[in-house]
Amino acid sequence: MKSGGSPLALTAALASAVLFGATTPIAKELMTGVSPLMVAGLLYLGSGVGVSLVWLAQGGGRSPSGLLRTDWIWLAAATLAGGIVAPVLLLTGLRRLDAATSSLLLNLESVFTALLAWIAFREATSPRVIAGFLAIVAGGALLAWPSSASSAGSILGSCWVAAACLGWALDNNLTRKVSGADARIIAAVKGLAAGSANTALAFALGDKLPGPSHVAAILSLGFVGYGLSLVLFVVALRHLGSARTGAYFATAPFIGTVVAIALFGQSITPIFLAAAALMALGVWLHLTERHEHEHLHEPLTHNHPHVHDAHHRHSHEAGWNGEEPHSHEHHHEPLLHRHPHYPDIHHRHGHGHG
Repeated sequence: MKSGGSPLALTAALASAVLFGATTPIAKELMTGVSPLMVAGLLYLGSGVGVSLVWLAQGGGRSPSGLLRTDWIWLAAATLAGGIVAPVLLLTGLRRLDAATSSLLLNLESVFTALLAWIAFREATSPRVIAGFLAIVAGGALLAWPSSASSAGSILGSCWVAAACLGWALDNNLTRKVSGADARIIAAVKGLAAGSANTALAFALGDKLPGPSHVAAILSLGFVGYGLSLVLFVVALRHLGSARTGAYFATAPFIGTVVAIALFGQSITPIFLAAAALMALGVWLHLTERHEHEHLHEPLTHNHPHVHDAHHRHSHEAGWNGEEPHSHEHHHEPLLHRHPHYPDIHHRHGHGHG
């Protein structure tokens, strides 16, 4: 494996960041006259319905999902944290902040993702990655720091956005546990469940749907910015692990900021530029990290899309047509070797101190 992960994983992570990053400032504009809860519900319904239709159009149901019985527990918890709670927190914060600042604050998601991955889920780290996250934290703190121009509303808005980032960070780490499964099914389930729950709650609280064109715009944005973005994010998680995927995904707020400036005339301040520079430094440190050591692969049986690389040298029953990538249940024998790698679904081993 090349340093930095496979080209497919890198492309998936960056494409996911572009789609999600552009969604934030556009979602802010679509909130006019609509409650945050209703917008969150419609965004996720658009995500779930859209990805489900794509899955069906691509022959859904003819191949295994890759989800085990216990995986549904992890998926349900991820949906609650990232699909139901976090979007409402974000959209509440967006009411109190400008779009560019909100976009940059979303970099905190990658920080919280990495902290949970390292502390709670025991994912490997390095001094270079830690330094990068410190730079991102400093940039986020600079944006949220009270100034003479800061209002109580903007400070509170920053707190709401930070809380949303924490919810998505938990979602990312829980989704990593099921990332070997079909990414379309994961995105469809999360979108439909979260969208239905938030929309139903919005109606229960007395909220009403906006006009048909407004609804269509929100649903379409949800499909692209949440649904397709999530499919790509799960693919990246499969190959890179939570912390590293979060590092690549940290480019999303910069995309959102560019969109906010280009489309909505958002002003640029010296503090904004300083925060952006710190966050850019942190992202660069993440992207240039290299992790290599001798490691042992324990025996493992699972099901996920794969090609016959160094980690997949198994035989097939008669009738296999040689197509790659392909998906089936397969067994990994113990393997000891050394190469650059990241904590993907085949490299979730422990590390010694020092």
